[in-house]
Amino acid sequence: MAMVHTINIRGGLMTLDKPVVMGILNITDDSFYEGSRVVSPGDLVSRASAMIDAGAGIIDVGACSTRPGGVPVEEAVELARLHEALELLDKELPGAVVSVDTFRGAVARECVMNHNVAIINDVSGFEWDKAMFDVVAELRVPYVLTHSLGYAGEEVEYDSFMPQVLKRLAEKLWQLRQAGVPDVIVDPGFGFGKSLEQNYCMLSSLRDFELLDAPLLVGLSRKSMITRLLDVEASGALAATTALNLVALRNGANILRVHDVAEAVQAVKLAQALNVE
Repeated sequence: MAMVHTINIRGGLMTLDKPVVMGILNITDDSFYEGSRVVSPGDLVSRASAMIDAGAGIIDVGACSTRPGGVPVEEAVELARLHEALELLDKELPGAVVSVDTFRGAVARECVMNHNVAIINDVSGFEWDKAMFDVVAELRVPYVLTHSLGYAGEEVEYDSFMPQVLKRLAEKLWQLRQAGVPDVIVDPGFGFGKSLEQNYCMLSSLRDFELLDAPLLVGLSRKSMITRLLDVEASGALAATTALNLVALRNGANILRVHDVAEAVQAVKLAQALNVE
């Protein structure tokens, strides 16, 4: 029987015996998928509430786009956006499990120390800001460790693709565990430093990540690995995203990070009906 992972959420345990859906809440004006952008405070609360009502177990708030070809906003801008958004969520949805999507250590510390933030989601694997490692070790909150050998949309040369991905993640996991970080969630990093073919190779090989003995987060939602292959815009990639989410669940994903929560929840129910572990 497969191991059931748990993560500590503000002193309580979230059990991942059933896959959890993480809803994406972008408080930016330049995220790659326009439909995910929050345009007002009222919109923020209504979208977060709708995600929770649809079955999201985690709300992932991001204020600095890492889209292909984009330029990250200044740290002060990212932090100001997050403070405003998180204050609203603290007030209106105090019971929500909130993750912050940031690669900056100082931003992560501010959000956890001043708001009801339970998880740090770092797409860089503490590569873009070395301070992130010390912050996560200090705060001891669950940390999403992403394999990100390059920026979104870039391709990197590998001698042996999957073994190198697993080796890099294993080394970083060891560092975090040696530093006393109790809960690390692994994200293979679809789209970050990988070719179209490598993304699909990784998706079909997800069971290999069980070697790392950590919960597995998969983020495929409307990404270029779908839009490029099918020659569609991100706005037209929902059906394909749902199909690939079901593949991910069949291959051991514990958390799905998505723009469209209701459809991902349906995929989870289908996977369970198929007796997928």
